[in-house]
Amino acid sequence: MELLLVEDDERVSRFVRRGLEAEGYSVTAAQDGVAGLSRARAESYDVLILDVMLPGLSGRDVCRQLRKAEVSTPILMLTALDHTDDKVECLRGGADDYLTKPFDFEELLARLEALARRGRGFSSEPPAVLEVGNVRIDRQSMRVLLDGEPVELTAKEYQLLDLLLSSPGRVFSRTRILNKVWGYDSDPLTNVVDVYIRRLRGKMRWDRDTGWIRTIRSYGYRLDPTI
Repeated sequence: MELLLVEDDERVSRFVRRGLEAEGYSVTAAQDGVAGLSRARAESYDVLILDVMLPGLSGRDVCRQLRKAEVSTPILMLTALDHTDDKVECLRGGADDYLTKPFDFEELLARLEALARRGRGFSSEPPAVLEVGNVRIDRQSMRVLLDGEPVELTAKEYQLLDLLLSSPGRVFSRTRILNKVWGYDSDPLTNVVDVYIRRLRGKMRWDRDTGWIRTIRSYGYRLDPTI
């Protein structure tokens, strides 16, 4: 997914950019409203992330000018202001969503994914059946088939498999897996993700070196279908 991040705070910009790139996004950064407006008009992006308080041209003005120019790219506003009037002004000015600083990175990812689906006209409902290579998941019945044969998985093993299969080729950090499957943030003392990856490899008959789940050293895992 291609993103444009317009943020004048170098520390925030660096943090957001590194985090998004680690999740597989391509991020272009601009540090003022004029540069951001120019890039947003000249190039195509899936989502624009605009800080409200920008030098040269405010995020609100950038948003208004883009909408006036009929640029329909979804826009997420970032700001330290948390007043209802500010939110209403941003939304009425053409923004699609609004996130207040400081924000949880997982929430930022969720909002970006939702905006990207909306911008591309995707259904918000996930597909009922997920099929990758010789693996098939029926999400309504939570049945998993490998080469047409059922595989018995625990609830957490199933959720982990569903997460990895939903985005083949994408690297998932251990922190993101913990948050998505177990619902809590990273704990440096837990190896629960690694334990469940080993269990899943065993039940799906995926070899550590040649199988589907690749270990990304010191980071996380990526699903690479080999069949």
